[in-house]
Amino acid sequence: VQLQASGGGLVQAGGSLRLACAASGRTFSRLAMGWFRQAPGKERRGVACIYSRHGNTYYLESVKGRFSISVDNAKNTVYLQVTDLKPEDTAVYYCAPVHSTGWGECQLRPLTEFNSWGQGTLVTVSS
Repeated sequence: VQLQASGGGLVQAGGSLRLACAASGRTFSRLAMGWFRQAPGKERRGVACIYSRHGNTYYLESVKGRFSISVDNAKNTVYLQVTDLKPEDTAVYYCAPVHSTGWGECQLRPLTEFNSWGQGTLVTVSS
């Protein structure tokens, strides 16, 4: 699967953005998808995931109530609505297919075989 993230930008603290990740090569309806971010000097980590066929989502504790993940299967696109942004949200954001459990829950771990992160989309939050 090829993924292209977009929608990042420079915003002031408290602002909002809508990130999008369009896929080609495989449809989202059969995949659990996640958003990850990598801040300067830090490791990449997951912030949100969705398994749309089961209607399940999961969020990193620090973004709960501020970030919302959704998917448009017709457009093969996964979105991340980010609100009330904080300077610590500054990072490059990526999307990737993620692991899921047998109960239809997504996990903030990219599929082991996935290695096509692309350039991501940069979100910069000024204080």
